[in-house]
Amino acid sequence: MNDSLLLLIAAAGALVVGAAAGWAASSAAARRTLNRTQRFFGLPEGSECVLVTHRDSASAHGSIPRHDALALLGLAAVVENCRAHPEVAPHDTGLQGFGARTEFCVGDPTAHRRLAAHLATLLPGVAVHPGDATGADRGTFTIGSTAYRMEPGAVEYVLLARLAAAGGGRPVFLAAGQRPVTHRAAVRHLVRNHPQLARTYGVDGQFCVLLKVVNSQAYGPDVVEVVADVTRTATAPAEPRGHRATT
Repeated sequence: MNDSLLLLIAAAGALVVGAAAGWAASSAAARRTLNRTQRFFGLPEGSECVLVTHRDSASAHGSIPRHDALALLGLAAVVENCRAHPEVAPHDTGLQGFGARTEFCVGDPTAHRRLAAHLATLLPGVAVHPGDATGADRGTFTIGSTAYRMEPGAVEYVLLARLAAAGGGRPVFLAAGQRPVTHRAAVRHLVRNHPQLARTYGVDGQFCVLLKVVNSQAYGPDVVEVVADVTRTATAPAEPRGHRATT
């Protein structure tokens, strides 16, 4: 066997070893990424979760608002990628307590019973105005001393939260907004930015951020600004309210 053939065999062997090492490294990185995603969403392989939404009362058939349905589809993709199994449940169906399985609760807290209960229990520092007889101020958030009123189609707010029951258990994700387009915007923000959220708050951490959807009448759910991390204020017990500033 001449030197040229030996060199050729050695080069081919090196390529095979290098390809195998690269594949192994890539597979290990993919597994770590998947494990981190599964842990952040509380969705180990084969687990179950529930997606809770409400129906459109203005619809004759009680259908899910379009933006809410699209938000659920985005969440379903995450669940599938985590190799878990979703169940969709209406907000007014009797459900078990939280913590046994991951829950994604999406909607308007003035109409979504399950979401309103979660806000009262897990985010007592947030008040949501039900609106007066004319509907004025409906959906206004008051967090601490600041009220966040929407201007439909121009400025609208949504709370995005990852929370857990006392003693641990699976997380509850909330997308509580003033209009369906804000729910979709919050879910898109969660799906796109969950690696950054996990780095900031930890894969098992709690957070509540206030997002602002800008000019939805022109841009839909695409233009979103982070207003503030309101975790500490939102999770603190509600205090007596005096004069409130308005944003």
